[in-house]
Amino acid sequence: MALQWMILTYVVAAEAAVAFLLTLPSPKFLKNHLVSFVSLVLQPSLFVVPFAGFQLLDIYWKSEHRLSCTSDICTAAERDRYEKAIYKAQRNVILCASACLLYWCIYRICKYYKEIQKLEEIEKRFKDQ
Repeated sequence: MALQWMILTYVVAAEAAVAFLLTLPSPKFLKNHLVSFVSLVLQPSLFVVPFAGFQLLDIYWKSEHRLSCTSDICTAAERDRYEKAIYKAQRNVILCASACLLYWCIYRICKYYKEIQKLEEIEKRFKDQ
């Protein structure tokens, strides 16, 4: 069960690194190649959105069917295990949400940069005329 969360953690870390690289100021030549490469990789990496969605559904289903330990009958160990499960579920929800949010941010950064390139080309053509 922990493998999917490790995969999602690595994906979020990679997305954060890519978003950081895209927002760093760099020479135009390097930025053009980086944005074009990331744009090519974005479509195959779209798998992260449904993967995170299914993980969110799994967390929801488990939270709905989890035995609650709120009565006085529960021992301290059972109560600790219940609270630990709740904290892990909250952490995993944040992880899923950040995976989707970072993917969207990278997509929008690339799209804005491409629009800026097109506008610069149009401006250059008007200046040349």
